Amino acid sequence: MMPEISLNVLDVAENSTRAKASLVEISVAADTKADTLVIKIKDDGCGMTAEQLAHVEDPFFTTRTTRKVGLGVPFFKMAALAAGGDFSIESKPGAGTCVTAVFGLSHIDRMPLGDMTSTIHTLIIFHKDMDFRYTYEVDGRSFTLDTREFREILGDVPFDEPEVSAYIKEYLTENKKETDGGISI
Repeated sequence: MMPEISLNVLDVAENSTRAKASLVEISVAADTKADTLVIKIKDDGCGMTAEQLAHVEDPFFTTRTTRKVGLGVPFFKMAALAAGGDFSIESKPGAGTCVTAVFGLSHIDRMPLGDMTSTIHTLIIFHKDMDFRYTYEVDGRSFTLDTREFREILGDVPFDEPEVSAYIKEYLTENKKETDGGISI
């Protein structure tokens, strides 16, 4: 099992990039009153057939030809269920895929969220032709980073340009601190 949830998010979001998505929406929402941590990864990629969807949680099934096992989705599901949560995946060919993992926020077996800032930053920098919409919410306080808005401002300046990359990282870091309000997730 992966040591932190952010690595599961990275792995599942990488599936979206391989599915030729142009937009990947990732949301992390912690609610201390409901004692939940809900993570959604939604894309507009090629989607999966009913047969592929039926097998996607099997670690020995993968659509990739470079390796024989696909552990991202099974590990993500196992992590959510182990923390008293739930897991679902919906997909339609040509319409994309949505993965939802719900964790018991205070559950003793919930892995730490980990470094979502680095996860989102990495996805943005290494997939320059894709757009990402990341929403981070804690008890009703939230912020959203949408690369489509950054593109409007930057024009043709690439996200991996050192100054732009540093700004994106700082934007994520500062907004996360403000949104957390001192709560550690």
